[in-house]
This record gives sequence, structure tokens and C-alpha cells, in this order.
Amino acid sequence: MSNVRILHCQMGAQLRHLQNYTQAYTKLYPNASQIVVRCNPDVFWTTTGTRQRRLMPVIDALEALHCFPSSSSAQPSPRILTHVFSNGGSLQMTLLGHMLQRKYGSALIQRFITSALILDSCPATGSLKTIKLAFSAVIRNPILRVIVLTMMYTLHFIGLGLSLVLGKRIMLMENLRIEMWNPRVLPWMGLHTPRLYLFSRKDKLIPWQDVTQHAETAKERGMDARCELFEESEHVAHIRVEPERYWASVQDIWAAAISNEKVEEQRLLE
Repeated sequence: MSNVRILHCQMGAQLRHLQNYTQAYTKLYPNASQIVVRCNPDVFWTTTGTRQRRLMPVIDALEALHCFPSSSSAQPSPRILTHVFSNGGSLQMTLLGHMLQRKYGSALIQRFITSALILDSCPATGSLKTIKLAFSAVIRNPILRVIVLTMMYTLHFIGLGLSLVLGKRIMLMENLRIEMWNPRVLPWMGLHTPRLYLFSRKDKLIPWQDVTQHAETAKERGMDARCELFEESEHVAHIRVEPERYWASVQDIWAAAISNEKVEEQRLLE
């Protein structure tokens, strides 16, 4: 049986920061494989084709780990925990979901797959203020920063204008929030997939009220959505302030996924 941890990292995350998570996962789940999906700052304006090409190695890795349907009916279903960081990681995850849906169609939903979704510091509707803060933190070169921010502001206002003219939502971050209400945002997930929101009152990039509202709507739509609200941590920095609480929450949500697996096994025996 494949046990997989997929980490969709925030925009511009440094390797030394990511190691805090990969090392902890190795300690907690030593027999699980890890797939780390990094996120370049250009994810917000590059073409979909370019983003898809960058994600193809992720699909190759999942296939190599036997996470998808095969001709062997005896092959056990995988167990997949997906850990998403910030809006950048969320964009990568939703695009991966679309790619897998096109490639495998309904084949992935023909069987129960043990899964859990962890959303760290996301999602939220991007404002001009948060756009500036996010890219200023990642792009150190002042000239390049001005160029990128000008581009992002332009895209923001174009999207806003078209939304008003056409009468429908085409704002990137708003569409992202909507997509993440899909219980099958990744095709092996469903209403049985517990999801954990990790966020903080002190996060300047992702307002905690936005995350709370997203979680509440998910609950209303029948999803098992749980919240862990931190008081003192900054954006994607909860493990620095309360590491024990953070990883206890991760273990709890995975335990809930395993519990759902046992319920499904019992149902099949009846």
C-alpha cells in the first residue's frame, strides 16, 4: 500500500523552511513517501501550459507510487495526505486536480481512497494590500519588485473590470476560493476527506476571517472541516510558535482519515 504525503509549498518557499516540514513528516510517518511541489512567483501570471509542464513530474511520481488505477484489481488503495501552504500552493493543487481529472476521468472515484487535506494559511481573497505584501516578501530586488507589482496590479484591475462588465467572477483568488469548496478538489478526495484549516489572527497576508468563512461554508456543504486558529504566529509560521500543537493537529486529522477507512472497510463487509 502506498502512503504518500504531498506538500504544495507557498510561493518562493526556501528549502531550509521546507525541511522543517519534510523532516517532521519523516519522523511522524517514516514509511510514507513525500512529494514536495515548489511554487515560483510567476505562478500568478505564467501560462497554464507552463504551469502544467512543471506539474507533470508530480503526476509521474504519483504514478510510480501506484496511486492511480491499474489493471491489477488486487492492488490496495493508496493513502494520500495533501498539505497545502498559502494561495500559491492552493493554485498548484487545484491545477493538479484539473490535470488528473482530464487524464483519469472518473476512474479515480470508483474506489475509496484514504485521504486528508491540510490548508495552512489559506485560502483568502487577494487584495492589493496582500498582493504587495506577498511579492515584497519574495522578491528582494527593488527594480524587479516594482515591475512585478505593476504587472500584478494591472492584472488585478483587468480582472475586476471584466468581472463588472461581464457580470461574472473572473478574479483569480475568488475563483480559487470557489474551487477549494469542491470536495473533489483532487480526484481521490470526497466528502469523506477530512480537511484541516491552520491559520492565525496575526497573519497579515491571509485574514483569519476569510479562512473561517471558507471553513464554515465547507461544513455547510457537508465536508468534515476543522479549524485550528493560532493567536501569535505570522503567515505560514505556525510551527515556529507552537510546533507541538501544529503537529498534534496534523496527526489528529490523519487519524480521522484512517478512522474513515476502517468505517468503509466495515461497510464493505456487511
